[in-house]
Amino acid sequence: MAAVDIKAGKGPASALNITRIQKPTPKDAQALVKIKAFGLNRMDLLQREGMYPVPPQAPKTLGVEFSGTIEAEAKNAESGFKVGDEVFGLAYGGAYAEYIAVSTHMLIHKPKELSWEVAAGIPETWITATQAMYLVGGFSAGKSILWHAGASSVSIAGIQLSKADNASAIYITAGSQEKIDFCKGLGATAGFNYHTQDWAKEILEATGGKGVDVVIDFVGQNYFQGNLDVAARDGRIVNLGALSGTKLPAGVDIGGFVRKRIRFEGSSLRSRDEDYQGKLRDSLVEHALPKFIDGSFKVPIEKVFPWEEVVQAHELMESNKTMGKIICTIG
Repeated sequence: MAAVDIKAGKGPASALNITRIQKPTPKDAQALVKIKAFGLNRMDLLQREGMYPVPPQAPKTLGVEFSGTIEAEAKNAESGFKVGDEVFGLAYGGAYAEYIAVSTHMLIHKPKELSWEVAAGIPETWITATQAMYLVGGFSAGKSILWHAGASSVSIAGIQLSKADNASAIYITAGSQEKIDFCKGLGATAGFNYHTQDWAKEILEATGGKGVDVVIDFVGQNYFQGNLDVAARDGRIVNLGALSGTKLPAGVDIGGFVRKRIRFEGSSLRSRDEDYQGKLRDSLVEHALPKFIDGSFKVPIEKVFPWEEVVQAHELMESNKTMGKIICTIG
């Protein structure tokens, strides 16, 4: 089958190319899915550059979210799926290909109301947002929340989940007024431009000095002190990435951990076991899927590329100018 490969195993976007590899065979509880579309994620860029800790069960082919049609099943496949079903789902890797062997515990039936492209843009981002917000961040109705990288796909999902679950306030950071306005259109209470504003100071002013109950961060080093400053008493900071680096500068004041009883916790969805991910899939199906069907939840798509233009798709993600998912289609 055809699949996207990385010349020399790692490198820039230009190292991506389509080549031929062995077609996978489903085993245990897996299904073989013929892929129609796959979504790009920031981890794909890091993995391409050799900077992402790939789980041992993941194939070397990039890609963790997709949509397509079941072509075959192994004998222990989940009973609710059959050959011919239109599905979308989450995988440990391998979605940048014509076919993927994936656990049926991570598949979701694709409603007719969703296009292949929209369905492919849901699994990783919405499940990550759900995990970060609820399971790790302890969010509940009436709490306030801050989503960094507000126009990223995970935060786009998180803003909508926060609004639907009656957050008292939803704050975001972003790199332009255009992105801030976009996030407000999704339900954000207020946004702060990290290029031109001291976002931590602004959030403290907006909250009367109280701060926010839950902080979701992908930036790491550069935001560590600000996150401690804006976290409310008994607040939780959830770290999902370290785009600015992992080494903290001298002078960081960690007094807030004790003074405000702050909990800081890192998390990675991809490293979780299948049972954990399956429970998150079930939560998505129960709580979010009906809202995708009726249009309450949106999956903004920045651009759709034919997969032959995967290099350009990666370059667009690297530009940090997007407001929504980047999707590649096959066939």
